[in-house]
Amino acid sequence: MLNRSALILRYKEPAVRWINEADPNPDGPEITLEDVNEERTVYLIDEEVADTPKQLRKWIKANFRPLFESELGGWYVDPDLWPQKLTLKLFDEWFTVECHTMIFDTVGGPIEDDEI
Repeated sequence: MLNRSALILRYKEPAVRWINEADPNPDGPEITLEDVNEERTVYLIDEEVADTPKQLRKWIKANFRPLFESELGGWYVDPDLWPQKLTLKLFDEWFTVECHTMIFDTVGGPIEDDEI
């Protein structure tokens, strides 16, 4: 078992609306809530952060901006397409936070970080 917890951001409808409205190529197919939540980024966080909902919320308050920017950048790299104010309130309106504390490495080899 790894000494990390897994944090996943599940998109809500307002975020999906933004994805479709901000799309610089509006002729493409519309993205659905099901589409965006099918395959999600997993953020590994300190296992102690996930001990209680209160601790997790405190961590989210301190780290929501880089998470938010990572998600927005996954859709559109041009920050001019992003919402002007990335607030905790907007983050909460756009994402549901999932946290998983039991992380098992079934591969047995070294974990490599490609430093994206």
